[in-house]
Amino acid sequence: MTELIELLACPRCDKTPLDPVDDKLHCKACKTDFPSVSGIPWMFAEPEATLGEWRGRLQFALQQLSHEIAGLDLELKDKAISALARRRIERYRKCVESHRRKLQKILRPVDVQSLQGNFESYLALRTRLPSDQGLNTYYANIHRDWAWGDGENEASLKQLQAVLHDHAELGNVLVLGAGAGRLAYDVHMNIECTSTVAMDFNPLLVLVAKAVTQGEKLNLYEFPIAPLALEDDAVLRKLAAPEVVGDNFHLVLGDALRPPFPEKSFDTIITPWLIDIISEDLPVLAARINRLLKKDGRWVNFGSLAFSSPERARCYSPEEVKAIVAESGFSDPYVSQATIPYMCSPASRHGRQERVFTFSAYKERNASKPERHKALPDWIVKGDEPVPQSPSFRQQAMTTQIYSFIMSLIDGKRSIKDMAIVLESQKLMTRAEAEPAIRSFLTKMYDDSQKPAKR
Repeated sequence: MTELIELLACPRCDKTPLDPVDDKLHCKACKTDFPSVSGIPWMFAEPEATLGEWRGRLQFALQQLSHEIAGLDLELKDKAISALARRRIERYRKCVESHRRKLQKILRPVDVQSLQGNFESYLALRTRLPSDQGLNTYYANIHRDWAWGDGENEASLKQLQAVLHDHAELGNVLVLGAGAGRLAYDVHMNIECTSTVAMDFNPLLVLVAKAVTQGEKLNLYEFPIAPLALEDDAVLRKLAAPEVVGDNFHLVLGDALRPPFPEKSFDTIITPWLIDIISEDLPVLAARINRLLKKDGRWVNFGSLAFSSPERARCYSPEEVKAIVAESGFSDPYVSQATIPYMCSPASRHGRQERVFTFSAYKERNASKPERHKALPDWIVKGDEPVPQSPSFRQQAMTTQIYSFIMSLIDGKRSIKDMAIVLESQKLMTRAEAEPAIRSFLTKMYDDSQKPAKR
């Protein structure tokens, strides 16, 4: 732990060193305490706020599972269900119930149980961590990493080795966006490293990584989207690492956009499946990576290039990626491209071949220091400043009021035509406008109610 502390900096003010106080790390400069979760440093810029958000999000996900179980119970009351379907649903229900208990146990260090809000409350107050980060984000990757994915894991490591010199020594390594940790583990165990720090945003993934790399064997259910056979809709997998991880392998919970490390701390930074999914523009992210690398340090990237920014100019081609890297203080990237299997579970009809883009580039000069990333404005984070009355907020407030009014009209007696008459009498819109608007709103509500819970 002492070695890891020496590699950490305050993600709020960038100051070092941090002082260990009980089970926390304390920054004297900005008077912030960073807790630990099962011994893993929780290094977010707003540690308590982010911990509260994750607790809420994880608790909501657990309650979704309870909600799903209740829905399955309701289905089983239907006497028209065939015997085979009943057997499948009864088995699946037992698996979901067991899955919920197993997740509760793994998440105990996050203290999810301390939250008592009901399902509807968490549904209304879902936080944005960003919004695609939750209990189920990359859950399938856990099974790929530590159960059935040996072939995929070997192919991934081989791609990294393809852009490294033979007998490469990586020095102090940082893996940003390490997920459930398999690639970081494989690098640490198969390539010469002084130390490896694997950091990710998602506490479930990192807690699993800690358990298996330290020799524990976990049993968790996999839920394939397209199961091969009747009993493949819920498969209990044993998660285990090939062997206990070597010394100087560290896990950190934190945000790649506010990395909690001093400048020039690492000899190698690896970004697996990260640069095209992160919200920050690639030139800014490249500058952050540059600042964390020592002189002549190396940036190794691995993964797809599936940029999905709403701004078309930020959906970069491979040629543009290479140019951005070179313009950000790095040498011209050495690139390897290969087609490898991706998420090909033996229990699923899904799975694909992915053309991965791997590069290695050396730091040749310092990049300009980018501004400190702010995911949210202070009036959201701190909560003590007035919420601005922006045009979009006013529009949303009006829309919400109308939707709330429509929901209040649902009494089991009124038809859509009846509700349109009420909206016209309240001078909200004409009957001709109201009827298709109400139908559209109720159609969306109906469609949402028919969707199965995401796993």
